[in-house]
Amino acid sequence: MGRVANKVAVITGGGSGVGRECMRLFAKEGAKVFAIGRTQAKLDAVVREVTAAGGVAAAAIADLSKPAEVERAFAAIMDTFGRVDVLVNNAGVGYALGVSEPGTMNETTTTSPDQWRKVLEINLDSTFLTCRLAIPVMRKQGGGSIVNVASIYGMRGVPDAHAYTASKGAIINYTRSLAVTYAKENIRVNTVSPGFVDTEMVAAVINWFDDPTLAERISPMCRPGKPGEIANACLFFASDESSYCTGSMLAVDGGSTAR
Repeated sequence: MGRVANKVAVITGGGSGVGRECMRLFAKEGAKVFAIGRTQAKLDAVVREVTAAGGVAAAAIADLSKPAEVERAFAAIMDTFGRVDVLVNNAGVGYALGVSEPGTMNETTTTSPDQWRKVLEINLDSTFLTCRLAIPVMRKQGGGSIVNVASIYGMRGVPDAHAYTASKGAIINYTRSLAVTYAKENIRVNTVSPGFVDTEMVAAVINWFDDPTLAERISPMCRPGKPGEIANACLFFASDESSYCTGSMLAVDGGSTAR
């Protein structure tokens, strides 16, 4: 208990999956938590859950690919809590978008320019837009911690989802650039890169793990990750336990990238 006590943690995509687990875990560990997401009902539910457990939580609805909406969300954060000590950039899209919007998770020749741009706006632009506003606040406070959630598929090639892999690879190197730029101002920036995690984002392909042979090919542990396992990694980078880590990338993937 108390690993992020008295800190204000902003968690994007905080209404479901890994983001929701971060909200619950960070609040349990003493932080005041603020969720940003696109679905009001999900945000309301996680705020109720955190406050019912004795935590302090608030939320704002926003499309994080839109600069004006990000600015409104950050204004709400400052009005509510007055500071930002931790930013977890967890919002993004994955294989589920390929179901609702076919083509977005395709290989290059069958991905339209609009589909490409949409994925990068949601995954990459949102990270830039939130960092752009959080860093000046952290600078004035004397420091802070940013955790950017990328993916192991930002480090390796795959036969589909080219826009997704490009966005996640960009997040990993963007994180390194932020780290070297702001280290002297006590602002740490690190990346958590999950493998397959059992969330809505990969619901369309989670049945791959039903085949033991395929499951072993995906991960030596032969199972998908749990949202809480990713939240634990985010908490490590958010807390002072990782005080000598900046520009680091932690793969949480059941051994997938160890092959």
